[in-house]
Amino acid sequence: MAKTQLNVRVDEDTARAARERALARGMSVNRYIEELVRKDAGEAGHTFVDAAADFMKSYESVFAEEFGTSGDAVRGEGRR
Repeated sequence: MAKTQLNVRVDEDTARAARERALARGMSVNRYIEELVRKDAGEAGHTFVDAAADFMKSYESVFAEEFGTSGDAVRGEGRR
């Protein structure tokens, strides 16, 4: 995979923490930051799916009343 250079400015405490944590994990700071971003991006996707599932569960009875149950809406048998 091609790499793109990204320059960021952080305060000295943040830079020190990044270096220490990368060293403790036996990886470069670049790799450490890359993994943090990938993890964060993945969590955002999971967070969205979890929120959508919670929404559906909260309004399950409303959907059932509007569209029926047991796949009625899929067959086009929900009330309109």
